Amino acid sequence: MEGATHIARLWLDRFRAIDSADLDLSPGLTVFAGANAQGKTSLLEAVGWIARGRSFRGVPDHVLVQSGHAQAIVRAEVVTETRTQLFEAELNAQGRNRVQLNKSAVTRRRDVHDLVRVSVFAPDDLDLVKGGPITRREYLDDLLAAVALRYDVARSDYERILRHRNALLRAGVRDGTDRATLDVFDEQLVVAGSEVLRGRLRLLAQLDDRIRVGYHALAGSTIAVTATYRAEWHDGDLEGDDLEGLQQALRSALERTRGRELDRRVTLVGPHRDEVVLLVGNLDARTHASQGEQRTLALAMRLAGHHLVAALTGVVPVLLLDDVFSELDDQRAGALVENLPPGQTLLTTAGTLPAAVHPDRTATVVAGKVLA
Repeated sequence: MEGATHIARLWLDRFRAIDSADLDLSPGLTVFAGANAQGKTSLLEAVGWIARGRSFRGVPDHVLVQSGHAQAIVRAEVVTETRTQLFEAELNAQGRNRVQLNKSAVTRRRDVHDLVRVSVFAPDDLDLVKGGPITRREYLDDLLAAVALRYDVARSDYERILRHRNALLRAGVRDGTDRATLDVFDEQLVVAGSEVLRGRLRLLAQLDDRIRVGYHALAGSTIAVTATYRAEWHDGDLEGDDLEGLQQALRSALERTRGRELDRRVTLVGPHRDEVVLLVGNLDARTHASQGEQRTLALAMRLAGHHLVAALTGVVPVLLLDDVFSELDDQRAGALVENLPPGQTLLTTAGTLPAAVHPDRTATVVAGKVLA
């Protein structure tokens, strides 16, 4: 049976648009209502930061501190079926952040990896379909990080090695020492990159059918919908269950491409250049689907990811729904409500909610203050 984790209480000071807040949250549905630009999204952003250690809006931490202040405070009481834990963070406009769990210092983000997971639905989710390949790679990698710490570590290792390798290529590989260093980077890139590849391929194999089912439920349609992984540096299909095969494929591609990389002074091979191709009706959804179809597909991807993380971890992520109903017609809004799983949900709205939404608690946000 899937576990239940929820944030029972949230305290904020000088975080984004929120001056100060002390909130009791329902383990079910809490709605934050109010006009635009009042601070509703900041509440969800704080919960996302607790779970991921970064903003789901892609901004650096210093931006989360209100202008004119040195620090922001985020505190939360996180409740599971067996215990209650206190998370505290001091986000600094300059310098390192400070994080504590149950009054003990947290020195590595991975030490609070399992504290709480979130699934975020936001207006810019349309970029999952319309945007460039990086948005879909990040979609997979964020899900992998929620599922298993080792994939988050592998991605961090890969990105670090890639930076070093690109720096060497930019500087120019001039002698035998440089070539020996490049050989070392190549093998490190193979090890970390093949682990990232394996995770993405395995995950997408389990997501594909869930995305299709979600799309059909939201759209009321049975049109063909597929999500496939494409690595232009490899001819044919990559097998997620064959780690040695992935390593050899990546190693061979690096060897084959080295001459071009030396000329162009950048790494041309690896998972940082891969793509997830989305088809609706056997046509590329990025260029041929209508905006309604694209938005439905993006919602289906988020729903699929949420359900899969719950299935693989045994813990239902907290749902963060940021003004998602404003862009949906009545049919799709109703279908989304029907397909939302149980668990804690925090929802923002600047307008009228669908009739099927029944909040356990509603609060109004005005000028950075949360009113009961």
